[in-house]
Formats: sequence, structure tokens, C-alpha cells
Amino acid sequence: MENQPLIDEPLKRELSALYQAKDRHYHNLAHIEVMLALAGDYRASLHDPEAVEAAIWFHDAIYDSRAKDNEVRSAALAEEKLDGRTDAERLGRIAAMIVATATHELPHLGDEHFMRDTALFLDIDLSILGAAPDAFDAYEQAIRCEYGWVEEPMWRAGRSAVLKDFLARRHIFHTEEFRQRFEPQARQNIARSIEALGQT
Repeated sequence: MENQPLIDEPLKRELSALYQAKDRHYHNLAHIEVMLALAGDYRASLHDPEAVEAAIWFHDAIYDSRAKDNEVRSAALAEEKLDGRTDAERLGRIAAMIVATATHELPHLGDEHFMRDTALFLDIDLSILGAAPDAFDAYEQAIRCEYGWVEEPMWRAGRSAVLKDFLARRHIFHTEEFRQRFEPQARQNIARSIEALGQT
């Protein structure tokens, strides 16, 4: 159990297949690869980098834009697939990280190491918000494609509400590193997107 990696090559292939489904325009393998690269950048800051890597691989494994329980189902899949590869407590932490992506708010549980890892994991997931304007715009278009079944007026209202929620937060990002690196650009991107969504 100790020597086996949490995410081995066969599991990567299995999960990669899920992320390559044709209806995934943003929540796809490219998103996972960007997150893994960022996690690599901050690896020295992570208490349990392997657990964070596992959370990254599984956090959007189940993705249906019409469903409300993707995060819970993805966490359950992680617990099922990683059973026997690590202890129950660590598995619970990985699942908790995944579930936290539903709101991108820190769960109020666990020790400081877990909280720090979860904060970095959530910030890595949202780093696209602070990307260069053209990359952010491409992300917004990809999300719109994933919600292609939603009629335009409903989309504009719903997406605006999500973005306004982030903008209203004291901080979009949980960690000081990500606030410095991404927060100013994220606020500019989001404000610009909200303005565009308000235009008819």
C-alpha cells in the first residue's frame, strides 16, 4: 500500500478517457494538465503533494453540466478507485478537497497542513480566472459551450450571478501567493465578463 503511487499509469489512462469526452470543452484533460503543472510549481509548499495530485485528477472526473452533484460523485469515484492505495483518513481528505470545488470555499475542518493544501488546490483550480484576457475569454466561451443547452437569457443571468459571487468575495484566492499572482487580473477579467453578459 505504501509503495504504490496514488495515481499510477493505468488509472491516469482511465481518468484521461473521461476527460476526453466530446462534450467537455473546458473541463477536459488540458484543464487537468494545467493544474498539475501549477501544482508542480508549488510542490514545495504542499504538505501532501500526492494527495493534491489525486484530487486534481479526480475533481472533475464526473462532469455533467445539467447535474448538481458532480463534485460529490467525483469524490465518491476517488474513494472507490483509491481504496486500498492509502489509509482512510488520507482518502477522506482527498474527497473533502474535491467536494470543496463545489463552492470554492475552504472546509472548516482538518489541521493547518490540510487547510493549506486545500487552499492551494482550490486556487490552482481557479487560476484561469486570473489568466491573460484572451485565455480567460477562451475559457468563458468553452464554459458556454458546455452549457449549450441553456437558453441565452438564462445563461447570461446565471453566469453573471456566479461571477458576481466571486467578485463580491474579499479575496477570490485563498493563498497569498495566488492573490499576488492572479487576483488583480482575475478581478479585471470577471468585471469585464459581467459587463459583456449584461449587454444584449
